[in-house]
Amino acid sequence: KTNKQKAVIVFDTMWGSTDKMARAIADGLASEGIEVKVVKQRATDNTVIVTEIADAKAVLIGSPTLNNGMFPSLGSFLTYIRGLNFKGKLWGFFGSYGWGGGAVRSMVKMAKEADFEVLEPSVEIKWVPTTEEVRKCFEFGQQIAQKIKS
Repeated sequence: KTNKQKAVIVFDTMWGSTDKMARAIADGLASEGIEVKVVKQRATDNTVIVTEIADAKAVLIGSPTLNNGMFPSLGSFLTYIRGLNFKGKLWGFFGSYGWGGGAVRSMVKMAKEADFEVLEPSVEIKWVPTTEEVRKCFEFGQQIAQKIKS
């Protein structure tokens, strides 16, 4: 299936920070005319998410940090999609953390091991995103939109 000018944002959240980031990134993508689907991983069946990803040019995955790593739901999701042949897509990562980061680092490592094309830098925010950080997320979405179009 060919890739459309579409991005899928798959995220999970503990206290709402990663959710805020996901929505700001989605707004940034949409502002550049990119079709966007925002999916909360824990609330959505993997087969539904994979169907959305199938024709998307970019996939952005957001996770809060738990015990210096990615959220378990996203760890199992990444393990699941790694086995599917999603070549030719751009993969981006974002997340929030309280004490120490780790989620984004572990997701990027996993994606690179799967030979995914990873967009860097990723976006990581400590605690709740400030107005300035929400703007950074919006700009991250815009940057990805430019890559989707090029």
